[in-house]
Amino acid sequence: MTEVGTIYGGALFDLAAAEGAAGEILGQLQALSESFSQEPAFLKLLNAHSLAKKERCRIVDESLTGKVHPYVVNFLKILTEKGYVRHFSHCYDAYRVRYNQANNILPVTAVTAVALSETQHLRLQTKLQEQTGKTIELTNRVDPDVLGGVRLDFDGKCVDDTLSHRLDSIRNMLNHTVL
Repeated sequence: MTEVGTIYGGALFDLAAAEGAAGEILGQLQALSESFSQEPAFLKLLNAHSLAKKERCRIVDESLTGKVHPYVVNFLKILTEKGYVRHFSHCYDAYRVRYNQANNILPVTAVTAVALSETQHLRLQTKLQEQTGKTIELTNRVDPDVLGGVRLDFDGKCVDDTLSHRLDSIRNMLNHTVL
């Protein structure tokens, strides 16, 4: 995350939380983030210095007014005016982090060789909730290189109980064993 993202995303969260609209705005920011990923030309347009700032803000108004919360429209206009619209994804990330902290949510990614079944997903989520006391937002990423087991990535940490990790540990132990 950039400093701009942290400051502006955090400020938007503070405003949204004070107004009781934090969840609604999070959903809208997520939808916009996905849309901008699929259509990066829109953000490029809002960052185009060949257009006057007033014109770029008019584009934001015409595109989003009535479709998203007014705070989101104004937020994008501020980013556009300041020349920070390229930091939108960082602002969204910062907003999401603050939202998760305020709502005791812990995003966790489970990396497995094959997709978790619905039952496995639910059991892992429940177990993690019991252990952490937090609401777990569990996503599953498939990586055939793990061979088996599961690696949990969360909060900048990694708990690796995969077969590939175990084999690497055995290999390292054997390489450092004097016979």
